[in-house]
Amino acid sequence: MTDQHSQEGITAISVRGFKSLARESRIEIRPLTILAGANSSGKSSIVQPLLLMKQTLEAMYDPGPLLLNGPNVQFTSFDQFISHSQKNSKCREFSVKIEATSGAIEVTFSIASDQTLEIREMIIESEDHKIRLQPNQDINNDEIENLLRKPLPATLADYEPIMEVLKSCKWIVIRNRCFLDIFFEAPADMKELVLSILRTPIFSFSYWQDLSNIIHVPGVRDNPERVYNRAAIGPNFAGIFEKYVAGIIAHWEAEKDVRLNALWEMLAVLGLTRKITAKAVHDTQIELMVGRLPNAEHTDDIVSIADVGFGVSQVLPVLVALLVARSGQFVYLEQPELHLHPRAQRALAAILAQTAARGVKVVVETHSALLLRAVQTLVAKEKIAPELVKLHWFARDSKDGTTAIKSADMDQNGAFGDWPEDFDDVALAVEGAYLDAVAERNKNGSFASSGG
Repeated sequence: MTDQHSQEGITAISVRGFKSLARESRIEIRPLTILAGANSSGKSSIVQPLLLMKQTLEAMYDPGPLLLNGPNVQFTSFDQFISHSQKNSKCREFSVKIEATSGAIEVTFSIASDQTLEIREMIIESEDHKIRLQPNQDINNDEIENLLRKPLPATLADYEPIMEVLKSCKWIVIRNRCFLDIFFEAPADMKELVLSILRTPIFSFSYWQDLSNIIHVPGVRDNPERVYNRAAIGPNFAGIFEKYVAGIIAHWEAEKDVRLNALWEMLAVLGLTRKITAKAVHDTQIELMVGRLPNAEHTDDIVSIADVGFGVSQVLPVLVALLVARSGQFVYLEQPELHLHPRAQRALAAILAQTAARGVKVVVETHSALLLRAVQTLVAKEKIAPELVKLHWFARDSKDGTTAIKSADMDQNGAFGDWPEDFDDVALAVEGAYLDAVAERNKNGSFASSGG
């Protein structure tokens, strides 16, 4: 087997039956993918199934098909995420499809009659075949030969003695966390040989990697603290990313990593500070110290991050995530512009573009028209290629509450068509209302003066 599609990363997501995404909804993932739309329009719903799978794979125990209430997503009832269109249906289910360069995998989760969650089926697709797996499905010898020729490296798939060894095992479909896969039963003296031929789980291994590699910076981020607990330093970051930030900065400082200087430059570009450093309180905790004045050249004038504006602490997980991410890695940023001055929002767009140019899959959920316009400007200035950017607008139907997604590409000038109505149109409407109010006030004031 190869990990090619894990290196390339996730290229598209499709979701059906989840929250307001009643019908199958698909978004393409580019190095810079922007999700925009009004509140509760369904932006987060397209990514939440992936986060559910991530926290399921990372759990310290087997929570069943999905860990519903975890660090990345919190649900306590099936009704909170099953599409309302299925409210009176006997078949209540949702599916998520993950596409990558070399194929796709689709998992359908269903609520059983005893009100437990189960995996109904999983479909594996490549260019020339489709495999459908169901729980406890027995695989006969002829089927296993067809199933395993695709995952096996070509040099082994055509080697008949290898296939004879594999066909001699008993194969069955079983659930492995949030996936279905085929596993073997073999005599003890053959297990090591089979494991040396195949990496298990056979079909879900690379998707398991893709999901575990997701870096998630949620929109609701913690307030700055006096001290932070140390955490392990990658390459995977289980749970939400902000728990790792202080430890990463401390590690960069100890190793004289160039990314620490890059972080300082980013913070300076955003107009927040020129320095951030990590100070060990003791073996298990760290204090983050920040340059007190944004433009001060004196780097010794530092205070606790708890004593500066919210902007630094809120954007810090975003910047560190962008610096630590590898090519092909999926970084999900919810409202990265939170607590940032408009000038800083504009500067943040350039930082996102630079990260996308490295091949990182940056998925940004935003309400900032400024950020979007800044990305357009970067394309027009040839600072980022238009083919690296994908825009998805989310809107809810006023009648049935379902979400529709409109996707767009930018041209060489950064143009992509009409803005969603809740962005520029609202800003223009507010500006127009203000000007009308001023004009009316002046008009009434002039009459009052002339009457006096």
